[in-house]
Parts: sequence; structure tokens; C-alpha cells
Amino acid sequence: MSRRAVYTGSFDPVTLGHLNIIQRSCRLVDELVVGVGINIEKQSLFTADERVALIERTTSELKNVVVKEFTGLAVQFVRECEARVIVRGVRSLSDIEAEFTMTLANRKLDPDIETVFLMSDEEFTHVSSSLIKQITPLAGDAELARFVPESIIADIRAKLSGG
Repeated sequence: MSRRAVYTGSFDPVTLGHLNIIQRSCRLVDELVVGVGINIEKQSLFTADERVALIERTTSELKNVVVKEFTGLAVQFVRECEARVIVRGVRSLSDIEAEFTMTLANRKLDPDIETVFLMSDEEFTHVSSSLIKQITPLAGDAELARFVPESIIADIRAKLSGG
């Protein structure tokens, strides 16, 4: 039986913190499915297809990563992927509180699915997609590369400038 885990999020845009969790998760499983969530109530910077493409581009060297989009409940997506493990990255105590609540709800929805938490590496604890959207208009490329993969900086700038 292969070990498959699913790491879900909006990844709008994918950050170095997300990539850190993806890279570390890959060492723990045979296959990691990165699930790009579509929340119709949330205004996204990138479309789901664009987010999938950005993650595929930045994880292309990781041969055991598959990127898919999904709608609905994460536990339902995990079942559809024939996995039993959800990977979650946590940066701070406030993340842990929110993730704890979600994990309890997921357990009620499907007690066979386990959640594994990976602490973000220290240099990424402050990085969030919201922060990227705020600083991009003000930061140079070298500064942005401390937060996001260099290969997607032009994409982020184009989106934020209306392109």
C-alpha cells in the first residue's frame, strides 16, 4: 500500500512557506497531493488553474507531487484522492488554534482521516499570501524572493498591476 497524503490550501499565491511544507512532506510519503481549494465566497488573486500551474512550476523537481484543484470539503477531497492523511502547515499559535478546530470538525466528518501538522521553518513563520499581496507593490524582486519563489514574481506583479 502506498503512503499518500494531501496538503490543502488556497495557495494564492504559493509562498516559500508553502514550498517548505511541500518539500518536507514529500520526504514522509510516497505521493503528496497538493489540493488547491476553490472558495467561491473568497476573491482570489489567481484563478484555480493559475494557482495549480504556479505550484506545478515551483515543484517540478519533486517527482512525488501531484497538484489538483478541488471544491467542497477537504476531507471529501482526501477520500477522493484515496488518502487517509491531511498535512497542515502551522506558523504560529493562532494557526494552531484555528487548525485544531478544523481538525476536530474533520474528525467528526471522517474519523478515518488523520491530520499531521508540520511546523513551518522559523524563517517562514511570518510569511502569508496576504503579506505578499501587501508588500509586492512596494518591494523589489530581490526582497520578494525572500517570501515567494523567484519564478513566480513576474506573475504576481502582473496580477497586482491588473494584468
